[in-house]
Amino acid sequence: MAGFLISLGVSSVLGFLSGLGTGGGSLLILWLTLVRGMDPRQARSINLLFFLPGAILATLLRRREGVPFRKILPAVCAGCLSAALFSLLHVDTALLQKFFGVLLLAAGTRELFYRPRERK
Repeated sequence: MAGFLISLGVSSVLGFLSGLGTGGGSLLILWLTLVRGMDPRQARSINLLFFLPGAILATLLRRREGVPFRKILPAVCAGCLSAALFSLLHVDTALLQKFFGVLLLAAGTRELFYRPRERK
């Protein structure tokens, strides 16, 4: 019972850190593999599941803020599809890190040069 409570506490803290954008998912993988002795593949799969509640909540909040569902749906589909695909394919972690780096560069570049459209 004590092990469960410790894991619950650690996962809650990691969920909070993840929500702040501090890499809670990476820390979760370290916790699961180094402390709990879990297989790295299983830890990665749990890490993907770890983000589902936050992603669902973020989607609902964006919808509540008035973002049309037609703008949310492509992101939801792309995220679910790529998470499932790369999890099932067991793609090398180094390759996934490169993909993620390219994604971050693209998102950062878009943010630097983004100009809101003028309303007519």
